[in-house]
Amino acid sequence: MKLRGWLLAFLLGSANVAVAQLPPQTEERPALVVLVVVDQMRYDYLTRFGHEFDSGLKRLLQEGAVFTNANYEAAPTMTAVGHSTILSGATPSVSGIAGNTWYERAEGRNVTSVFDDEVTALGGGNGASPKRLAVTTVGDELKYSGKGGKVFGVSLKDRSAILPAGRTADGAFWLVDGQFVSSSWYFEQLPAWVTRFNDAKPADKFGGVTWVDVVMPEPGPELYDAIDSSPFADQLVLDFARTLLVEEGLGLDEATDLLSVSFSAVDYVGHATGPDTPRMHDMILQIDKRIGALMEAAERQAGEGKVLLVLTADHGVSPVPEENMAKGLPGGRYNTRGEREAVEAALTAAFGEGSYIEANGEMGLYLNADPVPGKKIPFEELQRVAAETLRQQPHVSRVYTRADLERGLISGDRIDRRVYNGFSPRHSPDVLVVHEPNWLGNGFGGTTHGSPYSYDTHVPVIFWGPSYLVKPGLYHDDVAVHDIAPTLASMLGIATPSGAQGRVLSEIIP
Repeated sequence: MKLRGWLLAFLLGSANVAVAQLPPQTEERPALVVLVVVDQMRYDYLTRFGHEFDSGLKRLLQEGAVFTNANYEAAPTMTAVGHSTILSGATPSVSGIAGNTWYERAEGRNVTSVFDDEVTALGGGNGASPKRLAVTTVGDELKYSGKGGKVFGVSLKDRSAILPAGRTADGAFWLVDGQFVSSSWYFEQLPAWVTRFNDAKPADKFGGVTWVDVVMPEPGPELYDAIDSSPFADQLVLDFARTLLVEEGLGLDEATDLLSVSFSAVDYVGHATGPDTPRMHDMILQIDKRIGALMEAAERQAGEGKVLLVLTADHGVSPVPEENMAKGLPGGRYNTRGEREAVEAALTAAFGEGSYIEANGEMGLYLNADPVPGKKIPFEELQRVAAETLRQQPHVSRVYTRADLERGLISGDRIDRRVYNGFSPRHSPDVLVVHEPNWLGNGFGGTTHGSPYSYDTHVPVIFWGPSYLVKPGLYHDDVAVHDIAPTLASMLGIATPSGAQGRVLSEIIP
């Protein structure tokens, strides 16, 4: 007994020494966390145009912790996937957000990532909410911890406003026909200050204005459609976000508030013209100024040294294939319809006449589980025949079946892992296809994104904030966008979001 007592005393004494030697934990917390997302911003825009920055991006590059090799580690690289990942730390395999749209078998229809016909649209558009997001976000955990105050999301697009803010946000707002709208998920009617903002018809001031080689239409529906593909849409988002900061009193008390602002117009311009045009060049220079104005507004509201800001993007974009071809670089357009017809023909030849394809997905095909009633064809056999057929099509690099992905049967290189991380058992297609780099479908002009290749996955990640939270500098190691959420959670002293898969970027924390 004496020996056990001595041992217990020794252990307790050692523990007390260990506790006494732990570094003191700071009680300081930022008053305001700001997430800035630039839709479709490739990382190389920072290196190509950085010498021309004179505002927000310049400040972030000079004063922030800049990760030069940050990537999405999941595909498809789509807007909803990116925005759902940033503040949840979860890839589609966990979050359930499998793309911008998918075929929802339980509902027998295609749905968007935020479509919700059980809520009421407030101000215009369709009902939308975060109900399809199966995980928590930093904002949700901030509220749950008792340390958080208000959480809001703002964007041109509904999914870009809703998904980063999470399920318990105080509000999310997006632009429809020149007005900011929301849904009854958040409140029964739009706040009075939003109505006042809309009553001023803020989009109309851009009617007839010239931007680069574009003259904006006069006020009206044509202007409201055209404004999405111009820097004026981002200006509206900025003006609304600055108004929200003041009207909702963000950053003014002991609770930490969170504001997510996503600038989407770069994406519209990129799809139409690609990443290498005078319009895109000017868009990035305009974004520099918008971010600078938002930083100034946040500091003015919460106070200098009270703002923690993260900049990133939801995905990159491929060069326009025809421009690559003209330079002698790889790329081109494959026959989208031809691939589907080949699969249908192969399945018919193998199993007889039937209805084999239920829907097209953003990265593959949804197959009908009972294409020939009464024949009871094994579903894995349908997948196998479809996959073998697709592998024989021109410019197809890899094909994955639902059966193989559900069993984890992948070879394990980075492309495979990104497809695996992006596979949602409930919502993803049954056969997924990755084409050769820079090969896009022929159903549209311009360019797009969605692949697991670096031009779509490599994006900026910059942390900027007070010195007790962020150690400025360049960081060249590989990191993932899904590292942002656990890092913010550690900085804020809250629980890591429920589906987070990344690590804390401890190298930037003093």
